[in-house]
Amino acid sequence: MSKEIKEIAAGLKAFLQNAQEEDLILKAALAQDKAAFTSDVKNSGITENHSPLKMQNRDIHPLPKENSPLDGKTSDSKTKEIAYIAQMINGCQKCELGKTRIKAVPGEGNVNAKIMFVGEGPGYEEDRQGRPFVGRAGQLLDKIIAAMGFTREEVFIANIVKCHPMVDPSNPDKRSNDRAPYPDEIAVCRRYLEQQIKTISPDYVVALGGVAAKTLISQNQTFGAVRGKIFDLNLTCVELDKPVKILATFHPAALLRNPGWKKEAWENLKVLLADMGKMPKAK
Repeated sequence: MSKEIKEIAAGLKAFLQNAQEEDLILKAALAQDKAAFTSDVKNSGITENHSPLKMQNRDIHPLPKENSPLDGKTSDSKTKEIAYIAQMINGCQKCELGKTRIKAVPGEGNVNAKIMFVGEGPGYEEDRQGRPFVGRAGQLLDKIIAAMGFTREEVFIANIVKCHPMVDPSNPDKRSNDRAPYPDEIAVCRRYLEQQIKTISPDYVVALGGVAAKTLISQNQTFGAVRGKIFDLNLTCVELDKPVKILATFHPAALLRNPGWKKEAWENLKVLLADMGKMPKAK
C-alpha cells in the first residue's frame, strides 16, 4: 500500500471509527425522542415529510484542518477516498440497520459530480443490489436527471442512511416493508454521507424528500417551507472546503404515489437549474 493510500486510510479511519463511546451517549440522548418520532411518522402516513429530531450530541471528531489527507484532492485521491468510505460502510454495524440489512448501499456516481442527489434510505431492490435508486423510484430519478440535462454517470447518488430501514427486519423478503430511519440511525450514519459530500465537493446537493431535507437543511422548518428554495449547506460533522448549495424537492417514491406532484417537483428543480445558469431565472 502506497504512502498516500495509507494516509488517506488513516485519516478516514480516525474520522469514521472514533465514535464508539459517543455513539452510546448519543443513543441514550435520543432514546426518548425515538418514540415520539415513530408516532409522528405513523400518524402522518407520509414518511418523506418527517425526519429525526435535532441531534443533541456530536457523535464524531472531525479530521484536523492541518495536514489532512483529504486536502488538495485529485480525481484519483477522491476515488480512493470514496472507495474507502464505502469499505467502512460495508463493514459498519453501529446501529441495528447494519445488523439486519442484506447489503449496505454506500452510494455511487461521479467523484467530480457537480450535483449530488440524496434520498432517505435504501429500499427492497437497493438492499439486494447494494446500489442506490435502482427500483421504480430509481427509474424515475434517472428520468429526472436526464430532464435536467445530465446522465446518471455525471452525478453522485446517495442516501441519508446506508442500510434498508424495515418495519419488520425479521422478514427482509417482505414487500412494502419500508419505514423512515430513526434519529439514532441517522445520527450514526450521517458521518459517512457528510464525508462523501466533503470529498466530492459538489456545487449543489438535491435533497429528495422530507427526511433528507430535515437532516441537511433545517430541523425546525417543515418540508413545505424549505422545498424549492436554495440554501447554503452547513454540515454537522465536517467543514466543507467550499460553499455548497442545497435544494429540496419531492422524493421520487412520493411522486410515484402522487403523480400530481410531478409538476411542482419540476418547478423546484428549475430553480436549481436557473441558479446553475442552465435556464433563465424567473422574473
